Amino acid sequence: MKKLAVLSGAGVSKESGINTFRDSDGMWEQYPVEEVASIEGWYRNPALVLDFYNARRRDIKDRQPNEAHRIIASLEKDFDVTVITQNIDNLHERAGSSKVIHLHGEITKARGEKSPQPVYDIGYNDIRPGDRDSRGEQLRPDIVWFGEPVPMIGKAAEVVSECDILLVIGTSLVVYPAAGLVNYIRNGVPLFLIDPKPIHLDYRYYTQIQDVATSGMRKFRTLIPELK
Repeated sequence: MKKLAVLSGAGVSKESGINTFRDSDGMWEQYPVEEVASIEGWYRNPALVLDFYNARRRDIKDRQPNEAHRIIASLEKDFDVTVITQNIDNLHERAGSSKVIHLHGEITKARGEKSPQPVYDIGYNDIRPGDRDSRGEQLRPDIVWFGEPVPMIGKAAEVVSECDILLVIGTSLVVYPAAGLVNYIRNGVPLFLIDPKPIHLDYRYYTQIQDVATSGMRKFRTLIPELK
């Protein structure tokens, strides 16, 4: 069974009603990104950051996986699939994907503000000022903010370097280090891009399906017989 790596971005979850700051000129739900998605913003105003992610967590609870999520999960019937996602929601898992690497963390988990471990599964519950981990540290979302390292990038690069097919969906490949993962693909491995905007790569073996995630995945699904 061939190894298929899927690199997914915000465009996959957008059709489930989850927007990103890139839709609105650096504003995320009317908040400047540097205030709610950076480590500096956390130190300036942790209560604001907690409120922001509490609201996002409640919103995600009510969102459902869309057809793109479900088709990606169904690819496990034909391939050994690993999803590498830049998204902090859990829609890939809820759609049925069994191997998911979250590059930017998970909104349904929390950790101490200074320690990466232990990580707590908090589901859709709020984090409040004064909530502490086992060390006595203030809890924060287990999310990688701007200004912080991306701990799972090495594992993701390993997955891409070993894959037989790479599918990039819902990301315009402008946010690093995630965008640099395509550089780990072995020469000759087919790369498929699904995005409504044209993307140009300096790689001979790539094909773009210029479409949104759901209809783009329907088109990709028709290619399965020749890719298996």
